[in-house]
Amino acid sequence: MDYLDFEQPIQELEEQLQKTKDLEVETKVDMSKTLKEIEKKLVNTKKDIYKNLSPWQRVQLSRHPQRPYTLAYIESITDGNFIELHGDRTVKDDKAMVGGWGKIGDQSVMFIGQQKGINTKMRQYRNFGMPNPEGYRKALRLMKMAEKFNKPIVTLIDTPGAFPGLEAEERGQGEAIARNLYEMAMLKVPIICIIIGEGASGGALGIGVGDKVMMLENSWYSVISPENCSTILWRTWDYKQQAAEALKLTSYNMKENKLIDDIIKEPLGGAHTNHEAIFETVKGEILKQLIKLKAMDPDKRIEKRVAKFSKMGAYK
Repeated sequence: MDYLDFEQPIQELEEQLQKTKDLEVETKVDMSKTLKEIEKKLVNTKKDIYKNLSPWQRVQLSRHPQRPYTLAYIESITDGNFIELHGDRTVKDDKAMVGGWGKIGDQSVMFIGQQKGINTKMRQYRNFGMPNPEGYRKALRLMKMAEKFNKPIVTLIDTPGAFPGLEAEERGQGEAIARNLYEMAMLKVPIICIIIGEGASGGALGIGVGDKVMMLENSWYSVISPENCSTILWRTWDYKQQAAEALKLTSYNMKENKLIDDIIKEPLGGAHTNHEAIFETVKGEILKQLIKLKAMDPDKRIEKRVAKFSKMGAYK
C-alpha cells in the first residue's frame, strides 16, 4: 500500500500493528489486548484524518495509484459479462476511452468511460486517460447504439482532461466534445454519469451530461486542475493547494452548488483501501437510479435533464 504525506500517522500505526502480530506469532505470547488498543487507535486516527480533508488532499486521493479505474468497476459490476466495443468508424480506436455492453442482473447497459493505465507501460498505451477526438466520437457512436436498442447508458469519468496535442485539435477536439454535449442532452434513454476519480475540464464533460450526475466522495470535478490553475495565475505549481481551495472542486462543493445530484460515500480511507466495497456501493447506486429513471416518460426525462443543466451557473 502506498501512503500519501498526510497518511503518515496511519502508516505508523499499521506498521506497529503488523509488528505486534508478528511478535505474537514469534513469542507465542497473547497480545490480543495490545492489538485491540492499536486497532482502536488506528480507526480513530483514520476518522480524524479523513473527516477533515482539504480539497488538495482529496485531489491526491483521487489520483492514488491503487485507486480502481473504469475497467475494474465495469468488470466487477457486470460480473465479467462486459463486451468491449472498439473504434469510431472514422479514424481509429482510442485506447483512453473504453465502452461496450454489460449486464447488471437482467438489465443490459452501455458502459462508457476513460481508462487510465495501471502501470507505466499501460499508462502510455491508454494515453494517461486523455482521449483524442476519436475517443469522444467512439463514445457517441456507442451512445447512439444504446439509444437504438433502448438500453440505458452509464458513464464512468476519470480523466485529467482531453488530450491537448496539436493533432487532437487538428482532428476537431472541441467539435467532438461539443457534439457529445448536444447529443447527450437529447438522448431518449436514461443516462447515469459517475465521476470516480479526476473530472477535469471538457474532457470529463464530454461524457458527463446525464439524468443523474454523481461523484465518489474523494473525486474532483472542475474546469481545470489545481496545478494548471496555479501555473496560469502564479506562473508556478507551488500554489496548487490554494488553487484547489479556490476552485471549489470537491464533491461536497459540487453538491452545494447544485452541479451534481448525489455523492457516493467511499470506504474509510478512500476507494483504494477496499475495492470490493466501493464496487458494490457503485453497483447498488446504479441499480437504484435505473429503476427510477426507467419509470419516467422519455420526453419528461429529456425535459428534466435539459432544465437541470440550463439552471447551472444562473444567479440573481
